[in-house]
Amino acid sequence: MSNAPLAERMRPKKLSDYAGQHHVVGAKGALQPALDQKRLPSLLFWGPPGVGKTTLAQLLAEQVDMPFTAMSAISSGVKEVREEIQRAEKDRMFHPRGRVLFIDEIHRFSKSQQDALLAAVEKGTITLIGATTENPSFEVNSALLSRCQLFVLKSLEENELIPLGMKALDSDAFLQSTAVAQVDFHAIYAFTGGDARRFLNTLESLCLVAKNEGNTQIDAAFVLEHAPKMAPKYDRAGEQHYDIASALIKSIRGSDPQAAVYWLARMIAGGESPTFIARRLLIAAAEDIGLANPNALNVATACFHAVERLGMPEGRIPLSECAIYLASSPKSNRAYLAINAALKEVQQSGDLEVPLHLRNAPTQTMKDLGYGEAYRYPHDFSGSFIDQNYLPKGLFEKQFYTPGENPTEERISEWLNARWSKES
Repeated sequence: MSNAPLAERMRPKKLSDYAGQHHVVGAKGALQPALDQKRLPSLLFWGPPGVGKTTLAQLLAEQVDMPFTAMSAISSGVKEVREEIQRAEKDRMFHPRGRVLFIDEIHRFSKSQQDALLAAVEKGTITLIGATTENPSFEVNSALLSRCQLFVLKSLEENELIPLGMKALDSDAFLQSTAVAQVDFHAIYAFTGGDARRFLNTLESLCLVAKNEGNTQIDAAFVLEHAPKMAPKYDRAGEQHYDIASALIKSIRGSDPQAAVYWLARMIAGGESPTFIARRLLIAAAEDIGLANPNALNVATACFHAVERLGMPEGRIPLSECAIYLASSPKSNRAYLAINAALKEVQQSGDLEVPLHLRNAPTQTMKDLGYGEAYRYPHDFSGSFIDQNYLPKGLFEKQFYTPGENPTEERISEWLNARWSKES
């Protein structure tokens, strides 16, 4: 009986047994026309752990009858890459289509290490299959990216993983030796997500526990009690860091407090810096809520200070309070649009002169030159307002801020119109 983990023991031996990724290798998959011609282009597989990147690379090489070499960017470098290229060049008499070189975690190669592959991929000496959990547009240099077809591999669905679990329970010698007859595969899937490796290895672990306890059934309660706790999928330095932060902000902007607190929980569970979260909430308060509820910025600022003083795990409470408050507030981005419009005007019109009546006049010489002359002090007039120009010449009619359609800014609009309306 093999000592290899169940996921390794259940690794498919032929492409027809491969689960998932039908958009790549299904009957109508993108690679099927090439495979029918026994051809294989250089590929990049981008997807989360446990979706079958390594397995698929091996099966593809077998499908087109090409020799296969696997290496990891974590433990290999330019020396190993060049040795493999030289090996492929020497073998061209026996393998005229070259060799398949699979590089796992290819994003860990530096730019110079990736460059070492370019010529061999271009000539067809090697057919590269690179696997990465990181966004290739950030982590793989553009020259190599342009020479490969990129496929996004997806987490496996429940209806793809459960048949694998059932097959393992029926055919694996070790699982059969545990005498486990019934398994709640739905509960295991919920615990492990679309990661096939984690799903199968968790099944094996649970069967071993059940055997030791004399159980022949694994139900949802058993899974909850004994399944290894799954670390949240969250990379604080990678794409998911930005994707989940984006989901939080967009949920707040969309006035959905349920989604906002969920994405907040994902960030907290993933070990995200609480001050990073608090800064995002400050931005949302200013950009998306703004003058529709000016108190939102006060709440977000108080949250930021509270998190700094409390730390975690207590900091999760003001973060939750703030995220829910912001999501539940009326929204306006008019202040955000106003400063962007004003900055655009500054870029277009340059350094326009400050009108004389608005200039500071701390000396008599400046006063003699007209600085501050004809300025009318608003507090000397009824309602502390007097109609006079405050913009540079040529911009008198410019309007950067337009109040939004919410109770607070509607009151602002009425107040401004009463003073600045041309009809008044």
